[in-house]
Amino acid sequence: MFNSPAGATLEPAATPPHPVIHWLEAGEDCSARWRSERGSLPPKKVVLADDTMTADNAYRLACEGTYMLWRGDFHNARQLLQALARRIENTPARKRKKAAQVVPANDVFNRYRLAQSQRARLLNTLLVPFDADYTVPLRRAPDVKQACTAVWGAPGDAATPSVASLRELLGITSSAEWRRVGVEIPELGEGPNNRIFPHYGVFSPVRGEYIKLVASAHVPKHVAGQDALVAFDIGTGTGVLAAVLAQRGVTKVIATDLEPRALVCARENLLQLGLEHKVELVQANLFPEGRAAIVVCNPPWLPARPSTPIEYAVYDEGSRMLMGFLKGLPDHLTPKGEGWLILSNLAEHLGLRIRDELLAAFEANGLRVVSRIDAKPLHAKLGDESDPLHEARTKEVTSLWRLAVIKATQ
Repeated sequence: MFNSPAGATLEPAATPPHPVIHWLEAGEDCSARWRSERGSLPPKKVVLADDTMTADNAYRLACEGTYMLWRGDFHNARQLLQALARRIENTPARKRKKAAQVVPANDVFNRYRLAQSQRARLLNTLLVPFDADYTVPLRRAPDVKQACTAVWGAPGDAATPSVASLRELLGITSSAEWRRVGVEIPELGEGPNNRIFPHYGVFSPVRGEYIKLVASAHVPKHVAGQDALVAFDIGTGTGVLAAVLAQRGVTKVIATDLEPRALVCARENLLQLGLEHKVELVQANLFPEGRAAIVVCNPPWLPARPSTPIEYAVYDEGSRMLMGFLKGLPDHLTPKGEGWLILSNLAEHLGLRIRDELLAAFEANGLRVVSRIDAKPLHAKLGDESDPLHEARTKEVTSLWRLAVIKATQ
């Protein structure tokens, strides 16, 4: 099933086109392609594990940095992963007491991010094998070939066996279910054709307050002398905001994103909504060429470093996307046009940004605030008092800032 060297060669082996994981099995050195959406390097310490592995031993190995390649029943592997998660969450009393102390909000956030990172590192140590066609060669394993193909691409003739973390596989299969069922978006109308179908690695529009803000904000009148109202959707993701703008009567929407997966996702969503003729998709870092009467941007809300592909929709290190949008906005607005910036104030309640900094950034880039529309978020975490960020979340407000150029030079 996995390749083992038949013997020494006289020629040095060519560098593989992808990362490779190595382990010892039945006295032989084995290897396979290493898959990691996080971009992590192949583990150096790998042992075989099966149904005889206890949760305590697995937790000890994970803490030591040893990865476990599963050879037992697939359902038992899932149960072991859940047991590992419980051990991670059962914080010793001494650590709980320390965590209960009053600390600055930004320290709370930093501790939260560190805990999340450590949790992910430990849970990712449980690995599962894949045959060349993405079959998982384990007892009672589900058929994941279609889900894996959607993320990794068709296996192809040169496909080889591979290994990935069980946690990553579960994320892929969960994403496949989201892609099948979709997310209902009331702002897209009533009936069955009001759903957005997120792809793996593309942020799901489960928080609806920012969609409601775009659906209710005042649309500027057509610019004098122009027959069409053009809008830009910067960082379109699933394409949900572009679809809302198109349904609100915007003549043409140009939606941009840097990630190919997002553009594929947006294209499929616009097709199933029947809006592909109103929205043009462009791969770009922020702005397309030209100007628009409305330029919408929903950047990541927290200025922190992302550690996984999906976190790029949540964390914006150094506020680079936010500041890039503000800097380029005046050059991409038509006269009397507006930039619609959608931003949560969660970063302010976490001590990661202050409101004066945001207002100063507006002014520094020649922008003024026309108005601001606020909405309180409604999501499951608001009721979770065990969430370390619970206090900040209860104060969170999502805003749509309507921005205009202070002195138009167009």
